[in-house]
Amino acid sequence: MVPGLANQLTLLRIAAIPVIVALFYLQSPLGSWLACGLFTIAAVTDFFDGYIARTWRQQSAFGRFLDPIADKLLVSATLLM
Repeated sequence: MVPGLANQLTLLRIAAIPVIVALFYLQSPLGSWLACGLFTIAAVTDFFDGYIARTWRQQSAFGRFLDPIADKLLVSATLLM
C-alpha cells in the first residue's frame, strides 16, 4: 500500500492537462492521437484513484476537494481545445 497514491493520481491528472493542450497545437494528426491517448489514460486514472481511496481507506479532505476539480479541469480543457 502506497500512502497517498489516490492523491498522486489526482495530481498526475492535473499535470496531464497542459500536456494535452500542447499536443493539440501540433500540426500533425499524431498530436491529436497522442492527446486522445493521454486523455484516455487520465480518465482511467480517475477510476483508479477513487477505487484505491475507497479500498485502501485513503479518503482525505484534500482528495475530496481536489478530485472533482481535476475532473472538471481535464474535461473543460479538452472541450475548449
